Amino acid sequence: MTADERVSSLLSKHAAIDHAIDEENQRPHPDDLRIHELKREKLRIKDEIAGHDSHA
Repeated sequence: MTADERVSSLLSKHAAIDHAIDEENQRPHPDDLRIHELKREKLRIKDEIAGHDSHA
């Protein structure tokens, strides 16, 4: 997998997590722990994307 493909994959995952957070927030009783975990994963992916950008 090339660096561009990896970044593209990470961006897709980031968007999917963002969607999952939105869906969880729309529930009648959102699971705060689940939202926290999703946000942590989203941040980890964002940091990994930034790491790839700095190597370009």
